[in-house]
Amino acid sequence: MRPSGWPDMTAGSRCSGSAPLLKVKTWPRGGEVSPKYAPSSRAPAGAQPEASHAVTASSAYVAASASARGLAIRRTRGDFAGAVTGRSIPSATMSSSIGRLFTITTWGESHGPAVGVVLDGVPPGLALEASVIQRDLDRRRPGQSSITTQRNEADQVEILSGLYDGVTTGTPICLLVRNTDAKSKDYDALKDVFRPGHADFTYAAKYGVRDHRGSGRASGRETLGRVAAGAVAKVLLATRGVSIVGGTVAVADVVAERRDWDVAETNPVRCPDAEAAVRMNSAIEAARADQDSVGGVVEVVARGVPAGWGDPTMDKLDAAIAAALLSIPALKGVEIGSGFAATRLRGSQSNDAMGPGGFLTNHAGGILGGISTGQEVVARVAVKPASSIARAQETVNTKGEAVTVKVEGRHDPCICPRVVPVAEAMLALALADAFLRQCALAGARPPGEGSHPRPGG
Repeated sequence: MRPSGWPDMTAGSRCSGSAPLLKVKTWPRGGEVSPKYAPSSRAPAGAQPEASHAVTASSAYVAASASARGLAIRRTRGDFAGAVTGRSIPSATMSSSIGRLFTITTWGESHGPAVGVVLDGVPPGLALEASVIQRDLDRRRPGQSSITTQRNEADQVEILSGLYDGVTTGTPICLLVRNTDAKSKDYDALKDVFRPGHADFTYAAKYGVRDHRGSGRASGRETLGRVAAGAVAKVLLATRGVSIVGGTVAVADVVAERRDWDVAETNPVRCPDAEAAVRMNSAIEAARADQDSVGGVVEVVARGVPAGWGDPTMDKLDAAIAAALLSIPALKGVEIGSGFAATRLRGSQSNDAMGPGGFLTNHAGGILGGISTGQEVVARVAVKPASSIARAQETVNTKGEAVTVKVEGRHDPCICPRVVPVAEAMLALALADAFLRQCALAGARPPGEGSHPRPGG
Protein backbone atom coordinates (compact mmCIF):
# COMPACT_ATOMS: atom_id res chain seq x y z
CA MET A 1 0.00 0.00 0.00
CA ARG A 2 1.36 3.40 -0.98
CA PRO A 3 1.87 6.12 1.65
CA SER A 4 -0.99 8.53 2.19
CA GLY A 5 -0.68 11.56 -0.03
CA TRP A 6 1.80 9.94 -2.41
CA PRO A 7 0.94 8.79 -5.96
CA ASP A 8 0.94 5.13 -6.92
CA MET A 9 4.60 4.34 -7.70
CA THR A 10 3.61 1.73 -10.28
CA ALA A 11 0.72 3.55 -11.91
CA GLY A 12 2.76 4.51 -14.92
CA SER A 13 4.11 1.00 -15.42
CA ARG A 14 0.75 -0.66 -15.90
CA CYS A 15 -2.47 0.19 -17.66
CA SER A 16 -6.14 0.28 -16.79
CA GLY A 17 -7.62 -2.93 -15.55
CA SER A 18 -10.13 -2.74 -18.38
CA ALA A 19 -7.36 -3.22 -20.93
CA PRO A 20 -6.46 -6.93 -21.21
CA LEU A 21 -3.21 -8.33 -22.49
CA LEU A 22 -3.66 -8.67 -26.23
CA LYS A 23 -2.08 -10.86 -28.82
CA VAL A 24 -2.19 -9.14 -32.18
CA LYS A 25 -1.85 -10.85 -35.56
CA THR A 26 -0.67 -8.99 -38.61
CA TRP A 27 -1.15 -9.87 -42.26
CA PRO A 28 1.23 -9.25 -45.14
CA ARG A 29 -1.60 -7.81 -47.25
CA GLY A 30 -4.86 -6.09 -46.61
CA GLY A 31 -3.77 -2.61 -45.50
CA GLU A 32 -4.44 -1.49 -41.95
CA VAL A 33 -4.88 -3.93 -39.10
CA SER A 34 -7.08 -3.09 -36.15
CA PRO A 35 -6.79 -4.43 -32.57
CA LYS A 36 -10.14 -6.14 -33.18
CA TYR A 37 -8.17 -8.83 -35.00
CA ALA A 38 -7.18 -10.53 -31.74
CA PRO A 39 -6.90 -14.34 -31.49
CA SER A 40 -10.61 -14.56 -30.63
CA SER A 41 -11.53 -12.74 -33.83
CA ARG A 42 -11.50 -14.06 -37.33
CA ALA A 43 -8.91 -12.88 -39.82
CA PRO A 44 -10.02 -11.35 -43.09
CA ALA A 45 -11.06 -13.93 -45.65
CA GLY A 46 -8.06 -15.54 -47.30
CA ALA A 47 -5.51 -13.80 -45.14
CA GLN A 48 -2.76 -15.79 -43.49
CA PRO A 49 -1.18 -14.63 -40.23
CA GLU A 50 2.31 -13.29 -40.78
CA ALA A 51 3.25 -13.20 -37.12
CA SER A 52 1.79 -13.33 -33.65
CA HIS A 53 3.00 -10.84 -31.08
CA ALA A 54 2.41 -10.67 -27.36
CA VAL A 55 1.79 -7.06 -26.51
CA THR A 56 2.70 -5.46 -23.19
CA ALA A 57 -0.03 -4.18 -20.94
CA SER A 58 0.90 -0.61 -21.79
CA SER A 59 0.70 -1.35 -25.52
CA ALA A 60 -2.61 -3.10 -24.94
CA TYR A 61 -3.90 0.04 -23.29
CA VAL A 62 -2.88 2.07 -26.36
CA ALA A 63 -4.56 -0.47 -28.64
CA ALA A 64 -7.73 -0.60 -26.56
CA SER A 65 -7.92 3.17 -26.39
CA ALA A 66 -7.40 3.48 -30.13
CA SER A 67 -10.01 0.80 -30.80
CA ALA A 68 -12.51 2.54 -28.55
CA ARG A 69 -12.08 5.69 -30.64
CA GLY A 70 -12.54 3.76 -33.87
CA LEU A 71 -8.92 4.16 -34.94
CA ALA A 72 -7.00 1.52 -36.83
CA ILE A 73 -3.44 0.52 -35.98
CA ARG A 74 -1.24 0.33 -39.07
CA ARG A 75 1.45 -2.35 -38.96
CA THR A 76 5.03 -1.12 -39.29
CA ARG A 77 8.03 -3.41 -39.60
CA GLY A 78 5.91 -6.43 -38.73
CA ASP A 79 5.20 -5.65 -35.10
CA PHE A 80 2.44 -4.08 -33.07
CA ALA A 81 4.01 -0.64 -32.82
CA GLY A 82 2.39 1.21 -35.69
CA ALA A 83 0.64 4.38 -36.58
CA VAL A 84 -2.72 5.76 -35.59
CA THR A 85 -4.15 7.68 -38.52
CA GLY A 86 -0.71 7.76 -40.08
CA ARG A 87 1.23 8.92 -37.01
CA SER A 88 3.81 6.66 -35.40
CA ILE A 89 3.04 5.00 -32.06
CA PRO A 90 6.32 4.38 -30.20
CA SER A 91 6.77 1.08 -28.42
CA ALA A 92 5.80 1.12 -24.76
CA THR A 93 9.41 0.83 -23.66
CA MET A 94 12.24 3.16 -22.68
CA SER A 95 13.33 5.45 -25.50
CA SER A 96 16.99 4.78 -26.25
CA SER A 97 17.17 5.64 -29.96
CA ILE A 98 17.44 8.85 -31.96
CA GLY A 99 17.69 9.69 -35.65
CA ARG A 100 15.79 8.67 -38.77
CA LEU A 101 18.42 7.77 -41.36
CA PHE A 102 21.48 8.03 -39.12
CA THR A 103 20.07 6.11 -36.15
CA ILE A 104 21.72 5.23 -32.86
CA THR A 105 20.56 3.15 -29.91
CA THR A 106 22.50 3.35 -26.65
CA TRP A 107 22.44 0.48 -24.15
CA GLY A 108 23.83 -0.53 -20.77
CA GLU A 109 23.77 0.76 -17.21
CA SER A 110 26.22 2.58 -14.99
CA HIS A 111 26.96 -0.49 -12.87
CA GLY A 112 26.32 -3.18 -15.46
CA PRO A 113 29.11 -5.10 -17.21
CA ALA A 114 29.32 -2.65 -20.12
CA VAL A 115 27.76 0.28 -21.95
CA GLY A 116 27.67 1.00 -25.64
CA VAL A 117 25.78 1.94 -28.76
CA VAL A 118 24.53 0.49 -32.04
CA LEU A 119 24.62 2.74 -35.10
CA ASP A 120 22.45 2.03 -38.12
CA GLY A 121 22.53 3.98 -41.37
CA VAL A 122 26.25 4.73 -41.53
CA PRO A 123 27.13 4.74 -45.26
CA PRO A 124 29.56 2.07 -46.49
CA GLY A 125 33.13 2.91 -47.43
CA LEU A 126 33.70 5.50 -44.70
CA ALA A 127 37.25 5.32 -43.37
CA LEU A 128 37.06 4.83 -39.62
CA GLU A 129 39.59 4.01 -36.92
CA ALA A 130 39.02 3.13 -33.28
CA SER A 131 41.50 5.84 -32.29
CA VAL A 132 39.13 8.52 -33.65
CA ILE A 133 36.34 7.27 -31.41
CA GLN A 134 38.73 6.85 -28.49
CA ARG A 135 39.85 10.47 -28.74
CA ASP A 136 36.38 11.77 -27.90
CA LEU A 137 35.77 9.08 -25.28
CA ASP A 138 38.94 10.20 -23.50
CA ARG A 139 37.54 13.74 -23.39
CA ARG A 140 34.37 12.46 -21.69
CA ARG A 141 36.18 9.96 -19.44
CA PRO A 142 35.87 10.35 -15.64
CA GLY A 143 38.87 11.09 -13.45
CA GLN A 144 40.46 13.64 -15.80
CA SER A 145 41.06 16.32 -13.16
CA SER A 146 40.31 17.37 -9.60
CA ILE A 147 37.00 18.90 -10.68
CA THR A 148 35.53 15.69 -12.10
CA THR A 149 34.45 12.41 -10.52
CA GLN A 150 37.35 10.20 -9.50
CA ARG A 151 35.75 7.03 -10.85
CA ASN A 152 38.67 5.46 -12.72
CA GLU A 153 37.47 4.03 -16.01
CA ALA A 154 39.75 3.46 -19.00
CA ASP A 155 36.74 3.62 -21.35
CA GLN A 156 38.50 1.62 -24.08
CA VAL A 157 36.20 1.18 -27.06
CA GLU A 158 35.72 -2.17 -28.80
CA ILE A 159 34.28 -2.24 -32.33
CA LEU A 160 32.22 -5.41 -32.58
CA SER A 161 30.67 -5.05 -36.02
CA GLY A 162 30.17 -2.90 -39.10
CA LEU A 163 33.85 -2.35 -39.92
CA TYR A 164 36.10 -4.27 -42.30
CA ASP A 165 39.61 -3.45 -43.43
CA GLY A 166 39.36 0.03 -41.93
CA VAL A 167 36.12 1.10 -43.62
CA THR A 168 32.45 0.89 -42.72
CA THR A 169 30.46 -1.86 -44.42
CA GLY A 170 27.04 -0.22 -44.32
CA THR A 171 25.83 -2.71 -41.73
CA PRO A 172 25.08 -1.82 -38.08
CA ILE A 173 28.11 -0.75 -36.07
CA CYS A 174 28.21 -1.95 -32.47
CA LEU A 175 30.56 -0.16 -30.08
CA LEU A 176 31.20 -1.49 -26.57
CA VAL A 177 33.02 -0.15 -23.51
CA ARG A 178 33.37 -2.31 -20.43
CA ASN A 179 32.72 -0.96 -16.91
CA THR A 180 35.68 -1.77 -14.69
CA ASP A 181 35.47 0.53 -11.67
CA ALA A 182 31.85 0.50 -10.55
CA LYS A 183 31.45 0.43 -6.75
CA SER A 184 27.86 -0.60 -6.20
CA LYS A 185 28.28 -0.87 -2.43
CA ASP A 186 28.52 2.93 -2.31
CA TYR A 187 24.81 2.97 -3.17
CA ASP A 188 23.54 0.36 -0.70
CA ALA A 189 22.17 2.99 1.66
CA LEU A 190 20.25 4.59 -1.22
CA LYS A 191 18.33 1.53 -2.36
CA ASP A 192 15.08 2.61 -0.72
CA VAL A 193 15.61 6.38 -0.86
CA PHE A 194 14.56 8.87 -3.52
CA ARG A 195 17.54 11.17 -4.03
CA PRO A 196 16.62 14.85 -4.61
CA GLY A 197 17.30 16.00 -8.16
CA HIS A 198 17.61 12.45 -9.51
CA ALA A 199 15.24 10.32 -11.57
CA ASP A 200 14.74 7.81 -8.74
CA PHE A 201 11.15 8.77 -8.01
CA THR A 202 10.06 9.20 -11.63
CA TYR A 203 11.57 5.87 -12.75
CA ALA A 204 9.76 4.13 -9.89
CA ALA A 205 6.52 5.91 -10.79
CA LYS A 206 6.79 4.93 -14.45
CA TYR A 207 8.26 1.42 -14.38
CA GLY A 208 7.60 0.19 -10.87
CA VAL A 209 11.27 -0.79 -10.58
CA ARG A 210 14.57 1.05 -10.71
CA ASP A 211 18.30 0.37 -10.60
CA HIS A 212 19.59 2.42 -7.67
CA ARG A 213 23.26 1.66 -8.42
CA GLY A 214 24.64 4.82 -9.94
CA SER A 215 21.19 5.67 -11.36
CA GLY A 216 21.24 2.82 -13.89
CA ARG A 217 20.16 4.13 -17.30
CA ALA A 218 19.64 7.62 -15.87
CA SER A 219 23.35 7.86 -15.12
CA GLY A 220 25.63 10.17 -17.05
CA ARG A 221 27.54 7.02 -17.99
CA GLU A 222 24.84 6.36 -20.59
CA THR A 223 26.24 9.31 -22.55
CA LEU A 224 29.37 7.31 -23.35
CA GLY A 225 27.49 5.61 -26.19
CA ARG A 226 26.38 9.00 -27.50
CA VAL A 227 29.96 10.28 -27.60
CA ALA A 228 31.19 7.15 -29.39
CA ALA A 229 28.40 7.47 -31.97
CA GLY A 230 29.01 11.20 -32.28
CA ALA A 231 32.64 10.54 -33.16
CA VAL A 232 31.46 8.44 -36.11
CA ALA A 233 29.00 11.18 -37.10
CA LYS A 234 31.85 13.71 -37.06
CA VAL A 235 33.81 11.53 -39.50
CA LEU A 236 30.81 11.46 -41.83
CA LEU A 237 30.29 15.23 -41.54
CA ALA A 238 33.97 15.87 -42.24
CA THR A 239 33.47 14.45 -45.73
CA ARG A 240 31.24 17.48 -46.35
CA GLY A 241 33.66 19.89 -44.67
CA VAL A 242 31.70 20.20 -41.43
CA SER A 243 33.52 20.40 -38.08
CA ILE A 244 32.27 20.92 -34.53
CA VAL A 245 33.78 22.69 -31.53
CA GLY A 246 32.46 23.30 -28.04
CA GLY A 247 33.27 24.59 -24.60
CA THR A 248 32.01 25.76 -21.21
CA VAL A 249 31.00 29.42 -21.50
CA ALA A 250 29.57 29.92 -18.00
CA VAL A 251 29.89 28.33 -14.55
CA ALA A 252 27.75 29.73 -11.76
CA ASP A 253 28.08 33.53 -12.16
CA VAL A 254 31.36 33.40 -14.12
CA VAL A 255 30.80 34.09 -17.84
CA ALA A 256 33.32 33.69 -20.66
CA GLU A 257 33.81 36.78 -22.80
CA ARG A 258 36.02 35.20 -25.48
CA ARG A 259 35.52 32.30 -27.90
CA ASP A 260 39.06 31.05 -28.49
CA TRP A 261 38.20 27.43 -29.21
CA ASP A 262 41.86 26.37 -29.32
CA VAL A 263 42.09 27.33 -25.64
CA ALA A 264 39.10 25.21 -24.60
CA GLU A 265 41.02 21.93 -24.53
CA THR A 266 43.95 23.40 -22.59
CA ASN A 267 42.14 23.85 -19.25
CA PRO A 268 40.13 21.41 -17.11
CA VAL A 269 36.90 23.42 -17.39
CA ARG A 270 37.07 23.37 -21.22
CA CYS A 271 36.47 27.11 -21.36
CA PRO A 272 37.36 29.07 -24.53
CA ASP A 273 38.36 32.05 -22.36
CA ALA A 274 41.61 31.39 -20.47
CA GLU A 275 41.04 34.11 -17.86
CA ALA A 276 37.47 33.07 -17.16
CA ALA A 277 38.58 29.42 -16.93
CA VAL A 278 40.64 30.19 -13.83
CA ARG A 279 37.68 31.79 -12.08
CA MET A 280 35.37 28.97 -13.15
CA ASN A 281 37.76 26.42 -11.71
CA SER A 282 37.79 28.32 -8.40
CA ALA A 283 33.98 28.40 -8.31
CA ILE A 284 33.84 24.64 -8.83
CA GLU A 285 36.43 23.94 -6.14
CA ALA A 286 34.55 26.20 -3.72
CA ALA A 287 31.33 24.27 -4.34
CA ARG A 288 33.12 20.97 -3.72
CA ALA A 289 34.53 22.30 -0.45
CA ASP A 290 30.98 23.17 0.60
CA GLN A 291 29.81 19.63 -0.30
CA ASP A 292 27.76 21.18 -3.07
CA SER A 293 27.78 21.60 -6.84
CA VAL A 294 27.35 24.27 -9.52
CA GLY A 295 25.85 24.40 -13.00
CA GLY A 296 26.68 26.38 -16.10
CA VAL A 297 26.30 26.85 -19.84
CA VAL A 298 27.94 24.86 -22.63
CA GLU A 299 28.15 26.17 -26.19
CA VAL A 300 28.64 24.08 -29.34
CA VAL A 301 29.32 25.37 -32.84
CA ALA A 302 29.15 23.55 -36.17
CA ARG A 303 31.30 25.09 -38.89
CA GLY A 304 30.93 24.47 -42.60
CA VAL A 305 27.26 23.43 -42.58
CA PRO A 306 26.00 24.25 -46.09
CA ALA A 307 22.76 26.09 -46.74
CA GLY A 308 19.74 23.85 -47.23
CA TRP A 309 19.97 21.21 -44.50
CA GLY A 310 16.88 20.62 -42.38
CA ASP A 311 13.18 20.73 -43.08
CA PRO A 312 10.50 23.38 -42.58
CA THR A 313 7.53 23.36 -40.23
CA MET A 314 7.49 20.27 -37.99
CA ASP A 315 10.94 18.81 -38.68
CA LYS A 316 13.01 21.97 -38.38
CA LEU A 317 16.75 21.58 -38.02
CA ASP A 318 16.77 23.69 -34.86
CA ALA A 319 13.98 21.53 -33.41
CA ALA A 320 15.99 18.36 -34.13
CA ILE A 321 19.10 19.88 -32.57
CA ALA A 322 17.17 21.05 -29.51
CA ALA A 323 15.61 17.62 -29.04
CA ALA A 324 19.00 15.93 -29.33
CA LEU A 325 20.64 18.29 -26.86
CA LEU A 326 17.80 18.22 -24.32
CA SER A 327 17.99 14.41 -24.25
CA ILE A 328 21.34 14.74 -22.46
CA PRO A 329 21.01 14.11 -18.71
CA ALA A 330 20.98 17.23 -16.48
CA LEU A 331 20.23 19.67 -19.31
CA LYS A 332 17.32 22.01 -18.59
CA GLY A 333 17.38 24.47 -21.46
CA VAL A 334 18.63 25.11 -25.00
CA GLU A 335 18.90 28.17 -27.23
CA ILE A 336 19.90 28.62 -30.86
CA GLY A 337 21.85 31.72 -31.94
CA SER A 338 20.96 34.72 -29.82
CA GLY A 339 18.25 32.64 -28.19
CA PHE A 340 16.57 34.32 -25.23
CA ALA A 341 18.79 37.39 -25.60
CA ALA A 342 16.92 38.13 -28.84
CA THR A 343 13.87 39.01 -26.75
CA ARG A 344 15.70 42.15 -25.63
CA LEU A 345 16.43 43.26 -29.19
CA ARG A 346 14.35 45.04 -31.79
CA GLY A 347 13.64 43.43 -35.14
CA SER A 348 16.08 45.80 -36.83
CA GLN A 349 18.78 44.46 -34.51
CA SER A 350 17.78 40.81 -34.51
CA ASN A 351 17.41 40.39 -38.27
CA ASP A 352 20.55 39.11 -39.99
CA ALA A 353 21.14 41.56 -42.82
CA MET A 354 22.54 40.19 -46.08
CA GLY A 355 25.10 41.48 -48.54
CA PRO A 356 26.80 40.19 -51.70
CA GLY A 357 29.25 38.24 -49.53
CA GLY A 358 26.61 36.63 -47.36
CA PHE A 359 24.98 37.33 -44.01
CA LEU A 360 26.38 40.23 -42.01
CA THR A 361 25.42 38.84 -38.57
CA ASN A 362 24.31 35.50 -37.16
CA HIS A 363 21.63 36.12 -34.55
CA ALA A 364 19.67 33.21 -36.04
CA GLY A 365 22.43 30.77 -35.16
CA GLY A 366 22.75 29.49 -38.71
CA ILE A 367 19.13 28.41 -39.13
CA LEU A 368 16.12 30.20 -40.65
CA GLY A 369 12.75 28.58 -41.18
CA GLY A 370 14.16 25.32 -39.88
CA ILE A 371 16.77 25.18 -42.66
CA SER A 372 20.50 25.91 -42.41
CA THR A 373 21.69 29.23 -43.85
CA GLY A 374 25.31 28.30 -44.54
CA GLN A 375 26.56 30.12 -41.46
CA GLU A 376 27.87 28.53 -38.28
CA VAL A 377 25.19 26.61 -36.38
CA VAL A 378 25.41 27.84 -32.78
CA ALA A 379 23.64 26.30 -29.79
CA ARG A 380 23.92 26.69 -26.03
CA VAL A 381 22.59 24.44 -23.29
CA ALA A 382 21.78 25.10 -19.64
CA VAL A 383 23.42 22.51 -17.39
CA LYS A 384 21.93 22.20 -13.93
CA PRO A 385 24.12 21.71 -10.84
CA ALA A 386 25.06 18.05 -10.39
CA SER A 387 22.40 16.34 -8.27
CA SER A 388 24.76 14.06 -6.31
CA ILE A 389 26.11 16.10 -3.40
CA ALA A 390 27.45 15.11 0.00
CA ARG A 391 25.44 17.79 1.79
CA ALA A 392 22.48 16.51 3.84
CA GLN A 393 19.12 16.94 2.09
CA GLU A 394 15.53 16.22 2.99
CA THR A 395 13.69 13.55 1.02
CA VAL A 396 11.47 10.48 1.47
CA ASN A 397 12.02 6.76 1.19
CA THR A 398 9.96 4.32 -0.86
CA LYS A 399 7.45 4.14 2.00
CA GLY A 400 6.91 7.88 1.87
CA GLU A 401 8.64 8.46 5.20
CA ALA A 402 10.71 11.60 5.70
CA VAL A 403 14.44 10.93 5.77
CA THR A 404 17.70 12.82 5.42
CA VAL A 405 20.16 11.71 2.77
CA LYS A 406 23.79 12.36 1.94
CA VAL A 407 24.96 11.07 -1.45
CA GLU A 408 28.39 9.63 -0.73
CA GLY A 409 30.78 8.33 -3.36
CA ARG A 410 32.61 9.80 -6.34
CA HIS A 411 30.74 12.58 -8.12
CA ASP A 412 31.33 15.67 -10.26
CA PRO A 413 30.97 19.05 -8.50
CA CYS A 414 30.25 20.47 -11.98
CA ILE A 415 29.48 18.35 -15.02
CA CYS A 416 29.96 21.09 -17.63
CA PRO A 417 33.50 20.01 -18.63
CA ARG A 418 32.26 16.50 -19.41
CA VAL A 419 29.03 17.71 -21.03
CA VAL A 420 31.08 19.47 -23.74
CA PRO A 421 31.97 16.30 -25.74
CA VAL A 422 28.45 14.95 -25.20
CA ALA A 423 26.83 18.13 -26.56
CA GLU A 424 29.22 18.08 -29.51
CA ALA A 425 28.20 14.48 -30.17
CA MET A 426 24.47 15.19 -30.10
CA LEU A 427 24.89 18.17 -32.43
CA ALA A 428 26.92 15.94 -34.77
CA LEU A 429 24.25 13.23 -34.71
CA ALA A 430 21.45 15.69 -35.52
CA LEU A 431 23.48 17.16 -38.39
CA ALA A 432 24.50 13.74 -39.73
CA ASP A 433 20.86 12.77 -39.90
CA ALA A 434 20.03 16.04 -41.69
CA PHE A 435 22.93 15.42 -44.09
CA LEU A 436 21.67 11.98 -45.08
CA ARG A 437 18.12 13.25 -45.45
CA GLN A 438 19.37 15.98 -47.77
CA CYS A 439 21.30 13.36 -49.75
CA ALA A 440 18.06 11.39 -50.11
CA LEU A 441 16.29 14.50 -51.37
CA ALA A 442 19.10 15.24 -53.81
CA GLY A 443 18.73 11.72 -55.21
CA ALA A 444 15.16 12.51 -56.18
CA ARG A 445 15.81 16.07 -57.32
CA PRO A 446 19.45 17.05 -57.81
CA PRO A 447 20.12 20.34 -56.01
CA GLY A 448 21.07 23.39 -58.03
CA GLU A 449 21.85 27.02 -57.44
CA GLY A 450 18.58 28.08 -59.04
CA SER A 451 17.91 31.56 -60.30
CA HIS A 452 18.38 33.31 -56.98
CA PRO A 453 21.67 33.87 -55.14
CA ARG A 454 22.05 32.03 -51.84
CA PRO A 455 23.64 34.20 -49.12
CA GLY A 456 26.64 32.55 -47.54
CA GLY A 457 27.40 30.29 -50.49
